[in-house]
Amino acid sequence: MKKIAIFVDVQNIYYTCKQSLGGNFDYNAFWAQAKEYGQIEHAYAYATYRGDDKQTQFQNILRAIGFEVKLKPYIQRQDGSKKGDWDVGITIDMIEAAKSVDEVILLSGDGDFAILLAHLRNQYQVKSTVYGATKLTANLLIESCDDFIPINSSLLLSR
Repeated sequence: MKKIAIFVDVQNIYYTCKQSLGGNFDYNAFWAQAKEYGQIEHAYAYATYRGDDKQTQFQNILRAIGFEVKLKPYIQRQDGSKKGDWDVGITIDMIEAAKSVDEVILLSGDGDFAILLAHLRNQYQVKSTVYGATKLTANLLIESCDDFIPINSSLLLSR
């Protein structure tokens, strides 16, 4: 059975689903789909920590589904700008996982990951699948993966 690893850029998926699809991503429906790819060896959800109860409940739901939740402090700078992305952490974890899996599944629309997917394919012969909101996923990322799965209503929570 094929071994897979899942990497979710939680903030990216949250905002792109809200903006382009008008809903919230359904992690349970996604998990059911992901299990069809093969044996889930690793599943990481990368989020920022703000300390509010609703966010903590959401993170506990992700853990109950099967994700290891990785948190980074949410930082608001003096100039009002915000920081909390996980690009480097996701990259390190994907390179490590590529040593022991056949496929990586990335949930993000961030074009910065395109070069990473090419590296994983060339260095480790790892296939990549990207889930993203079509309108807000970088073309470079779509072109760099083996399979692109557009997030649609079947992967959104019903209202």
